[in-house]
Amino acid sequence: MAKEEAGYDYTRYRTLLAEAVDEQRRLELIDLLIREHARDRLEAQRTSDRVAMTAQTVARVLGSSGRRDNFRLG
Repeated sequence: MAKEEAGYDYTRYRTLLAEAVDEQRRLELIDLLIREHARDRLEAQRTSDRVAMTAQTVARVLGSSGRRDNFRLG
């Protein structure tokens, strides 16, 4: 379960989707996605990625303009 907690497993779900060639397997895949809260995990991972990219961009901008002391008011 620890691996599942890590986030959305693109490779695993993609493989299962490729193997879902009949109605029964498609229904099993849908049930698995529901049980594992796959959509919620995907959204959480996307949000985390966006936050990380924003933080990285802010750090790069502040780093390239020098120290924060350069931004004095008045």
